Amino acid sequence: MKVAVVGLGYWGPVLVRNLMSLESCSSLVVCDSDPVRVDHVTRQYPKAIGCTNFNEVIDDNDVRAVVVATPVRTHAMLATEALKAGKAVLVEKPLAGSLDEARALVALAETQGTLVMAGHTFLYSPPVLAVKQLIDSGELGEPLYIQSSRVNLGIHQADVSVLWDLAPHDLSIVTLWLGESPIRVSANGRSSVPGAPIDVAFVNLEFASGVVANLHLSWLAPTKVRRTTLVCSSRMVVYEDSHPEEPVKIYNKGLSNPSPEDYGQYRMTYRTGDVTAPFIDSWEPLRVELDDFLARVERGETPGEREAMAVDIVAVVEAAQRSVESRGTPVEL
Repeated sequence: MKVAVVGLGYWGPVLVRNLMSLESCSSLVVCDSDPVRVDHVTRQYPKAIGCTNFNEVIDDNDVRAVVVATPVRTHAMLATEALKAGKAVLVEKPLAGSLDEARALVALAETQGTLVMAGHTFLYSPPVLAVKQLIDSGELGEPLYIQSSRVNLGIHQADVSVLWDLAPHDLSIVTLWLGESPIRVSANGRSSVPGAPIDVAFVNLEFASGVVANLHLSWLAPTKVRRTTLVCSSRMVVYEDSHPEEPVKIYNKGLSNPSPEDYGQYRMTYRTGDVTAPFIDSWEPLRVELDDFLARVERGETPGEREAMAVDIVAVVEAAQRSVESRGTPVEL
């Protein structure tokens, strides 16, 4: 089918590269208000059709799917126009800049009988899916808590905080692993530049199952860290996206809590075993995500469970932002 990519900043050219490799994408339109960006992409991909006016994408009846990779504040506006024109839409994370906007997009897609999908690429990541399989198999035992660090030096965003930029990644991973969304969130953060969006945040999540999670997010850190620790009752897992050779390690560690006849016999014992690094398949998650999006469009799908998750993620980020603004006051979800 004919597809359009709107927004050719940091992420747009990566989307173009992957779409050009898909058999399901017969032709591609690339759109950006900056003609220099359009020229750069069309020189690299001569088969792509360039334009600087979004209305050209909307008015092209042959364009069936639109991929939006623009600043967060424009997501809802552009996706709404594309949906009203009867086109399916993939919006790069987050789905929208507010919960009301996210809900409205899903409702509009349902009314139009088409699809609006959020670009949560980690839902297609081989290591993330491998950990999900370990959890579902019962091999790890019952999940107890999750701790995640996603920090780096830059890139500072002018229009959104670190919460809107980075939290959707970890929220999509945690939600997939646990099969549930948080019921309560609290957060603290600050900006290193007065008056600018916060660039470091600590987010605490509580789930109905009793699992708790902590997310450390920062654009201001000395080293790049992409590390998530999942502690379960039988085993523990460390997932490091920045270690492609061994992204997942399973630690056969834990504690034994015997049931003594009386308090005097009570002893907590710790168990230490092997550390294993399972074989993980390798593929480009973004390419698989785009292929899945076009396949869903071809099948005529409308919003489903993945889109409900995308709306929940926006709700959590919005709640975390409110918590930061109220100095860490918990927000019920």
